[in-house]
Formats: sequence, structure tokens, C-alpha cells
Amino acid sequence: MDLPIPNPEILSRRAMIVAALRSELPEDAVIDDPAETLAYECDALSAYRCPPLAVVLPRSTEEVAAALRICHGAGVPVVPRGSGTSLAGGALPTADSVVLAVTRLNRVLEIDYDNRFVRVEAGRTNLSVTGAVEAEGYFYAPDPSSQLACAIAGNIAMNSGGAHCLKYGVTTNNLLGVTLVLMTGEVVTIGGAHMDAGGYDLLGLVCGSEGQLGVVTEATLRILPKPEGARPVLIGFNSNEVAGACVADIIKAGVLPVAIEFMDRPCIRACEDFAHAGYPDCEALLIVEVEGGDAEIDEQLGLIRQIAMRHDPVAFRESGSAEESRKIWLGRKSAFGAMGQINDYMCLDGTIPVSSLPFVLKRIAEMSGEFGLDVANVFHAGDGNMHPLILYNANKPGDLEACEAFGAEILKLCVEVGGCLTGEHGVGIEKRDLMSVQYADEDMEAQMRIKDVFDPKWLLNPAKVFPLAQSAGRRGA
Repeated sequence: MDLPIPNPEILSRRAMIVAALRSELPEDAVIDDPAETLAYECDALSAYRCPPLAVVLPRSTEEVAAALRICHGAGVPVVPRGSGTSLAGGALPTADSVVLAVTRLNRVLEIDYDNRFVRVEAGRTNLSVTGAVEAEGYFYAPDPSSQLACAIAGNIAMNSGGAHCLKYGVTTNNLLGVTLVLMTGEVVTIGGAHMDAGGYDLLGLVCGSEGQLGVVTEATLRILPKPEGARPVLIGFNSNEVAGACVADIIKAGVLPVAIEFMDRPCIRACEDFAHAGYPDCEALLIVEVEGGDAEIDEQLGLIRQIAMRHDPVAFRESGSAEESRKIWLGRKSAFGAMGQINDYMCLDGTIPVSSLPFVLKRIAEMSGEFGLDVANVFHAGDGNMHPLILYNANKPGDLEACEAFGAEILKLCVEVGGCLTGEHGVGIEKRDLMSVQYADEDMEAQMRIKDVFDPKWLLNPAKVFPLAQSAGRRGA
């Protein structure tokens, strides 16, 4: 492979920072070979790529602190990275930055079943947290579709949710404490093994801060007893709008399923081909799951059936076994990968009031015709967290630009109906220049002042979240 030759200034800066890092870190903790750093040039928003100066792979909080202290002294930006599954470019490097990946920080440090918490290193994958406690009948509730691969560090950075967030909440509702390393190398502990800490809600600031304030190396997480039972039901409809109206009516009726997931025809077919879950042939599909004992499940599903029947469904099918339930969720969890076998796509993350689902789905379909690009919809319908997948051809000139323009209009629509730009994927670079659609200048100034306090030189995760024109005066201060 022929790699681009960096200019002399980049080579000199790389040599300087690599030598300093290797003076305090193990040899295998620092990567500077240009061929090897290519593995870190992008995250799951792969349309944008930029190899970093170097990559650091620490094995402890102390090594993270040493790396940050060195970079801070040298004025070198640092891009924190979990597993690289960010769909918003949250871990995209800049050419003058060091990527600090926490993947080697993956130990379980403490489990307390009496007080229902687990303390883990932040590089541990989401699903493996449940794996560590499920033998004793517990689980960790937030369940992003990427949970097999995504790291707790990234979940905290983006305040990730998942299919079951309707009942159990997103990461911030299940996070009790963190160990955070500031850009200066100072290590601080926020929160702990209890529900609420005294003083300012600094934990609420850190969760969802997208690596702008510090690097999380340890997390204390709330674990819950497994429910007595759970049962999903598939409800098929002849249109997206009718399915959206059914979701709004379920929520309005006061029924609280553990999850309500939405898929339209393109996603249904792709997921069925992948998982063979027995999805019905229809234009739109809801997966609604309820929990409890058998009598409680039967009562909840009875109410949901009554509501659904008012919308003339073409299918209403309850899972008949644990294996059938597993296949139903395997199909949904595999949606992004299944769609990737069909086309290039960009996955959005706008959130809207549930009552606006029918209108927004109709407008997305209309805009699809206007931009000449197909859209597949799969999302957490219960809390209005939409994930439209805009399909495009990465090899066709102009298609990416049209896709981005289309995506921007969808996100603006989400804000217009009373929603917001992101529910769980974060802002990153994807929505950075749309922040002014949701926030006034005064609101963004207040947010940037918080970063001023935690990271005065603005070296952590550069060029993310805030429009460049508004943050330019702060960078390198």
C-alpha cells in the first residue's frame, strides 16, 4: 500500500510526541507506524478519514494520565476513542492529534449485588457488562444495537440508549459514578456507588459530553434484576404513518412496554433475510415487548392489541417461544449491518415528540422524492428516537453531498416539531454545523464555558460538537 508522505513538520511533531510518550509508557502502548495508524483514521462514520499523529493504547488509569499530561505539556490534541462505533464522527482524528483508545481497559473491578452496582473499566463492551452479572440474575439495561462491540466509554460519551430505553432509560439513568482523567493528567472521581452525589451534578455534565471534558477510565453502573418474563409481539401495518399513529396511541394510553421498535419495508426485508425472524410482509412493522409475570404480560398485550386493532393492522403476532423472541431481536439488532449489505448509507439520530411520528415519517418520504435518495427507517419509536438510514452510492460523484443535505433537512425538521438533533449518537462532526438550528448563540456560549473550565486549551476531541466559527477563538488559548 502506498501511503501519503507527511510533510516535514508533521514528521518532526510525530517524532517528538512519540519519543515523549514512549519515555513513560510501555513500548507496545504507542503506535506510530503510518500503516498501523490507518486503523484509527475514522469511526463508523467512515465517509470521513484522517490518520492521527500516533495512537496510545493504555492499560490503566495511570497510563491514561501520563499520556494526557505529556500531550498537554506539548500542546498536542487528544481524541478519546472507545471501540470506534460512533456514527457521528465522534472519534475522528485530526492530523495533528493523538488517538487515545481505551480498549485495553476492559476489566470488571467490583460487583455488589446487595447494592446493585458493577464497577468496570471503561473499555469494556456494553454486552459483556451484562455477561459479568447475568449468572446471578442481573443485567445492565442500556442496550445499543452495537452493544456487542461498543465500549462503555463511548456509551457515556454519547449518552447511548437502545431498544429497551423506553422503560429503563439511557446511560445517564444507569450511571452512578466515573473516574475521569482531565487533559492535565489530573485524576478525579465523580459520583460513586450510590444514586445521587452531593453538590453540582458533574456526572450529568460528563455523561453526553462527547470526550470534551476528560477521558473516562472507570464507570460504576447500576444493575437490575432480570424480569420474571418478557414477550415481544410483531404488529404489521400498510403504511409508516399508521404505524406511527399506533405508537402515539400506545404511549397516550399509559401503557409502558419495555420497548417499541419501528422498521419500514426496506429494513424489514433486509433483517428478515439476515435473521429469518418470521417478520410479516408489510410496509411498516412494530416490535413491542412487555415484561412481568404471565398474567401481567397477557394483560398488557391485551391492551396493546385493542389499541392496534383500531389502526387496522395487517398482522399481529405474539412470540411463542424463547427462540422466536431471540430471532425477533436478532433481526432488529442486526438492522444496520443488514442494510449495509444492500447499500452505502448514512444513519441519522434525530429525536421528536412521539405525537409527531406520523407527520415526520410522511415528510421524510416526501423529501426522499425531492432529493432522489431512498430512506430506510428503523428506530426506537417509544421515545421518538429516529434513525433514518439515507441510502446513497459512495462511488457516485455528488451522492454523498446530496445525502448530507438531505440529512440536514431531516434533522432541522426534528427540531422544528419540538425535538432535538440527537438522541444517542452525539453531535460529533456530523451535526456540528447544525447546532445553531437548536441552540441560540447564548446557549452555545454557556456550553463552551463549561469546556473552558475542564479543558482551557481546548485540546480534547478537537473540532467536534461546536461550530468551528464559534469555537475558533478558544482553540489553542
